[in-house]
Amino acid sequence: MEVGVIMSSLIAKAAENIPQEADDYIKDGLLYCGKCHTQKQCRINLLGSEAVVFCLCKCAKEKQEAEEEELRQREHLRRLDSLRRTGFPDSDMLRWTFDTDDGGNRKLTQIAKAYVENFAKFKADGKGLLLYGTVGTGKTFAAACIANALIDKGVACMVSSMARIVNMAQACESGRQAYLDSLNRFDLLVIDDLSSERETEYMTEMVQSIIDARYRAHKPLIVTTNLTGDEMKSPEDMSKQRIYSRLFEMCIPYEVKGDDRRKTKLTNDYNAYKDLLGL
Repeated sequence: MEVGVIMSSLIAKAAENIPQEADDYIKDGLLYCGKCHTQKQCRINLLGSEAVVFCLCKCAKEKQEAEEEELRQREHLRRLDSLRRTGFPDSDMLRWTFDTDDGGNRKLTQIAKAYVENFAKFKADGKGLLLYGTVGTGKTFAAACIANALIDKGVACMVSSMARIVNMAQACESGRQAYLDSLNRFDLLVIDDLSSERETEYMTEMVQSIIDARYRAHKPLIVTTNLTGDEMKSPEDMSKQRIYSRLFEMCIPYEVKGDDRRKTKLTNDYNAYKDLLGL
């Protein structure tokens, strides 16, 4: 088949996708859109001869761009949803965002937002946060807010307890090490409530392996724990000393202070329902 015939066939095919509307009109021998008054046809040099081919007018281009943008947005939202569901094994944390913050610890919220805003720098330096202090002060909530905000930006994050990670590693068909290595695909790993897991030699070994893997990969880690600063700086166990020393090297420590908000919530819940129950 001759090249000219092939090109004519392609031009005819393209014309099928640009139908002529009732209010279109001819000007200077070319078809114009009756709505935006821009060309639906243009002249090109085809193998030494002039040919008239169909093209998109302005409003058709805008419609196509809008459809493509809508498709990109849907794909973006689908990816964010996938990241969030993968990153939060505990579905309750999906709702823990800066928008739902009650303002009970403004300094902690300020730190968390600053970490998100400057994440590119923290990621490049492999630096995370070590949020420590007494129970109920909002450490886990702040860490989840950080992860949710970063996921909104398309950053892959995972929030989990150490016990859950260890259980997943044990159940992984491809092997424990393969699962631990897979955690490094997340740009940010959040380990919640460190030190609440069972104190066994095996668990300590796993904790050390996970933290060391992040360190070698030069990837940031956020850790929350109810341990005190003194407990982490001067542990009796040598293996734990290595773990905490590594965490202080990888993370910026911040002691979270405040009242136990869980107790406050329990009191409020009790007061809200006691009259209904006749208490």
